[in-house]
Amino acid sequence: MSWIKYTINTTTDAEDFISAMLMELDITSIEIDNYVPVSGEKQGGEFEELQPDLPEDNGLSKVSFYLDETEDYESKLSEVKLAISELKEEMDIGDGSIDTSITKQEDWINNWKEFFKSFYIDDILIKPTWESLDDADKDKLLIEIDPGVSFGTGKHETTQLCIRQLKKYIKGNEDILDVGCGSGILSIVALKLGVNSTTGTDIDEDCIVSTYENFKVNSLDKALGHFYAGNLIDDVNLQDTVGYNKYDIVVANILADIIIAMAPAIFPTMKEGALFISSGIINFKENEVKEALESVGLKIVEINHQGEWVNITARK
Repeated sequence: MSWIKYTINTTTDAEDFISAMLMELDITSIEIDNYVPVSGEKQGGEFEELQPDLPEDNGLSKVSFYLDETEDYESKLSEVKLAISELKEEMDIGDGSIDTSITKQEDWINNWKEFFKSFYIDDILIKPTWESLDDADKDKLLIEIDPGVSFGTGKHETTQLCIRQLKKYIKGNEDILDVGCGSGILSIVALKLGVNSTTGTDIDEDCIVSTYENFKVNSLDKALGHFYAGNLIDDVNLQDTVGYNKYDIVVANILADIIIAMAPAIFPTMKEGALFISSGIINFKENEVKEALESVGLKIVEINHQGEWVNITARK
């Protein structure tokens, strides 16, 4: 299979807003290319990976996304161009032009691995499966991940926000619902932190496959997790399968608009007193998500920020 790669020429200040705009259009295969050095803080810990020598940061960024050549990519591209025009009216996004190229799936899957290196989120070590484990790290809480074609290496601020909340609130033996499980990284972290079981959903069948493969990599019994493909917003059969009044913690690292639409379906899955940990929320959507959660009966416990991204944790 071949993918059409579209690259938006923008600025480093606008790249998160461009990325959020793409995700709002259900485009999740996104990569960012700039000359900004990655600091330890950006990675979520003290660990600093070796980096190539980069030219001086010029404030420019390239945000690329991929569309399957077999889908209606022209219609989706028109949506992107319209959204760029609307974003230009709100802020300076630089040039905003779009370059096009073709990428074969096997190249896309393998080439990006060059940029996924081991890193820490506090005392949790996230390691790609193709890297060796250093002797100095053998006593760390280790999560091994091969995202495959799914989303979720753990490096993005939204995933880090969720992981820190899981660390804070997991006491042991909870049952977890992971909405938009991606590579399964949040479910795997939760299990390693001591939860009893995880259930997960994702609209992409590939994510379900990736999640079970990453369970195996992390020596986790497949029976500890049950994962289903489907949209929890309106799939009544999936809602029944996931269950009601069942979970101590629900975690969703997805998009603000999806969290808003899904809030009425998430609330019934939660036990009384359960927590909903959400992220994937760009900062200008914070109030909308907060109001949506409160409107279904959830009480906001705390709100955290990392870069332009927001975590909202609420209780039933």
